[in-house]
Amino acid sequence: MNYLLSALCKKLEGEIEVHKANILTFQRNSVGIGEHPEIVEAIELQVAKLAEAEDKLEAIKRHFS
Repeated sequence: MNYLLSALCKKLEGEIEVHKANILTFQRNSVGIGEHPEIVEAIELQVAKLAEAEDKLEAIKRHFS
């Protein structure tokens, strides 16, 4: 895999970790998150973003490894 695809994989891996951290924060500290009155919807959005990043990462690995 060339360095550009490798860099993209690292970026996507970082995004996955960010979304996981956000979900854990919503679970553990949902009372203190004033701008997200719909916690389940906020978690769903983070799960969707996480899944999208995982899908992209898998596609790169499947087609370019």
